[in-house]
Amino acid sequence: VFKKDKMKELGLSEDTVKNVIKGSDVSLPLGLYTFKDTEKSVVVDGNITTIKALKELKIPAIPSSPNGQGSQNAGAGAQTPQMNPAAMNGIPTVTLDEIADIKEVGKAESISRTNGKEAIGIQIVKASDANTVDVVNAVKDKVKDLEKKYKDLEIISTFDQGAPIEKSVETMLSKAIFGAIFAIVIIMLFLRNIRTTLISVVSIPLSLLIAVLVIKQMDITLNIMTLGAMTVAIGRVVDDSIVVIENIYRRMSLSEEKLRGKDLIREATKEMFIPIMSSTIVTIAVFLPLGLVKGMIGEMFLPFALTIVFALLASLLVAVTIVPMLAHSLFKKESMREKEVHHEEKPSKLANGYKRILAWALNHKIITSSIAVLLLVGSLALVPVIGVSFLPSEEEKMIIATYNPEPGQTLEDVEKIATKAEKHFQDNKDVKTIQFSLGGENPMSPGQSNQAMFFVQYDNDTKNFEKEKEQVVKDLQKMSGKGEWKNQDFGASGGSNEIKLYVYGDSSEDIKPVVKDIQNIMKKNKDLKDIDSSIAKTYAEYTLVADQEKLSKMGLTAAQIGMGLSNQHDRPVLTTIKKDGKDINVYVEAEKQNYETIDDLTNRKITTPLGNEVAVKDVMTVKEGETSNTVTHRDGRVYAEVSAKLTSDDVSKASAAVQKEVDKMDLPSGVDVSMGGVTKDIQESFKQLGLAMLAAIAIVYFVLVVTFGGALAPFAILFSLPFTIIGALVALLISGETLSVSAMIGALMLIGIVVTNAIVLIDRVIHKENEGLSTREALLEAGATRLRPILMTAIATIGALIPLALGFEGSGLISKGLGVTVIGGLTSSTLLTLLIVPIVYEVLSKFKKKKTK
Repeated sequence: VFKKDKMKELGLSEDTVKNVIKGSDVSLPLGLYTFKDTEKSVVVDGNITTIKALKELKIPAIPSSPNGQGSQNAGAGAQTPQMNPAAMNGIPTVTLDEIADIKEVGKAESISRTNGKEAIGIQIVKASDANTVDVVNAVKDKVKDLEKKYKDLEIISTFDQGAPIEKSVETMLSKAIFGAIFAIVIIMLFLRNIRTTLISVVSIPLSLLIAVLVIKQMDITLNIMTLGAMTVAIGRVVDDSIVVIENIYRRMSLSEEKLRGKDLIREATKEMFIPIMSSTIVTIAVFLPLGLVKGMIGEMFLPFALTIVFALLASLLVAVTIVPMLAHSLFKKESMREKEVHHEEKPSKLANGYKRILAWALNHKIITSSIAVLLLVGSLALVPVIGVSFLPSEEEKMIIATYNPEPGQTLEDVEKIATKAEKHFQDNKDVKTIQFSLGGENPMSPGQSNQAMFFVQYDNDTKNFEKEKEQVVKDLQKMSGKGEWKNQDFGASGGSNEIKLYVYGDSSEDIKPVVKDIQNIMKKNKDLKDIDSSIAKTYAEYTLVADQEKLSKMGLTAAQIGMGLSNQHDRPVLTTIKKDGKDINVYVEAEKQNYETIDDLTNRKITTPLGNEVAVKDVMTVKEGETSNTVTHRDGRVYAEVSAKLTSDDVSKASAAVQKEVDKMDLPSGVDVSMGGVTKDIQESFKQLGLAMLAAIAIVYFVLVVTFGGALAPFAILFSLPFTIIGALVALLISGETLSVSAMIGALMLIGIVVTNAIVLIDRVIHKENEGLSTREALLEAGATRLRPILMTAIATIGALIPLALGFEGSGLISKGLGVTVIGGLTSSTLLTLLIVPIVYEVLSKFKKKKTK
């Protein structure tokens, strides 16, 4: 801070001293000089590195001339009159600390308060490839160390993204355990034998353990996606073991069975090896196209797919090795035959009932097929009713509210509004923690220097939290009157609930009317709220237009005028010194100048190179206008973003309604409108997942052709796939879920699961045909024999997914929608597979025989 009286006494100006400080702190390489026979580098070093050196800096006490020449000549590099050494030695000097108070001060660039007290807000942002939970736990450990070291220090966590992830992982783990219990109970009810049940369910822990070991080697962690994959896989990994043990158990129970002991178990396992291997390969093949899906969906679901693949491969290995070994150890053929031969030798009542229904269906193919097709067409009509969304969002009892000042609003005004908002949250009994920051740098909202951001944590038992979030924004907006309050969405799932439209044009003036019209369209839609645009706010702008002729006469340029006014607005850094290894900027403290009108600014005087002073208004003309706070360009064109938040999960309904109205607009020449936001995300994701499904079906068909050595059986098996749609859509409708990415992943899984049941049935039919039975007899016998394993595997899979489908707690991306889709689709396809696939197989078989004849 300059001592103005002392400066005046010595006749020094501030500019003179500033230039001396700048000129003295220099490190200037002069280049290479030749000394005798060698070249050496010469550097001028005038660096000021300490506070002491800064205080002792000598300032020439040469009075500044009235015309400002002192200021010009004192700086580094300025032209000075030539002087002899004696004259130089006679120049009087003063130290800098004689004419200025030099203080080390800290300037607060931001304001941060926590629970009503001043605090330091620290935001820790993880690296893109780091694990969120690992980073959070590492920070928590460091916090504990700091609290031990500094007893009076209180550290409060206000925003923890690791907490919802850990909660989701715990929830998924509990659902996996309950799913396994459901599957075990269902198997027990079907087999009605403790030993066979134990042998079947041993594949669950073994398969999952092997999968965990493999993904660990691939540096894939146990997270919400991998645990979700295991939850989904529980019902499927037990399928192979069920089929093998059921066949062993059935053959041991037959009185006419000639084989015994190891031979019987080996033959029974061998008999089922081809169908279970085919079904496993088919299920794995379904997930291969997921590796080709690009973008966020591909990255998120790749660990999910890999975990299921490894678990299924492990289940196949367990089914053909561990299961036969345990069967040999626990089963005793003689005792079983004595107790169960009369019960097991004949088909069960359920099997006999199914045979009668199947026989009727085979005799009334047109009626049965027509009913199935009508059900399929009817279910497709449910899609508009069900609605479409992107990804499920997790509800966390946290409000992240931001206040964006209106154009021209000062930092002091924003602080007053933030203090009122803080008091509003403090009066709410459901609020646990309040933290707000104002100014400074914010990694979660870069580019906003005077934005206020609140992190407000609510009690977990807060009711109607969605309504609470909306009401809070309304209350804060009403309270402040100015600016705009927004509720930010930083959900753990990464899902978005905004639709966006982009308006492109050649200039801001071209697109502004279109943006306004689109905003009006959105305001009329009851499914949308918080309508906003990137050019919604404008600042009053003064443009100083240079009079080039006058500037030339004065020896000035527009750049010099700009620099002169800029230096009066901002504090330049004169130099940098070091203290304790840290850089400290050196400023000249200047009073902040506030202007009542633009005239106050244009009355400022600028010194010309000739030493004269000229008022800005004499060489500049003021032009008043407006400017947007944001001007964005893409591909050489100006564009604006118009956004709105959804009030429901059905994205397709809202976006379609907006698009319909936009299509009716008469757009000016050169202006285009395109859809973005969550609508674009859905279109891209569904397109890629749709292609993945088609690729999966093609791969499945290829595998089946190789397995069965012909095209007839695979073609019949694929007829089971369309009927998954019936149950899947009905289940989504009943549960209130939308057709989301999670539901699409469930549909992709169904391709593999459903085909498995059809393989088990058709494989038996082919075996019986080879033994001499007619196609009709083979279908009826195979249906009765394979009914139990088909129902067991289907119901075990459904049972394992029931906890996920109930969706009492959040579980992230592997959500209720996926569970509901698989359960509904598997139910309808299993029932129709037992009728439609035999009908198609018999029709194709007759056609093939006629063609052969």
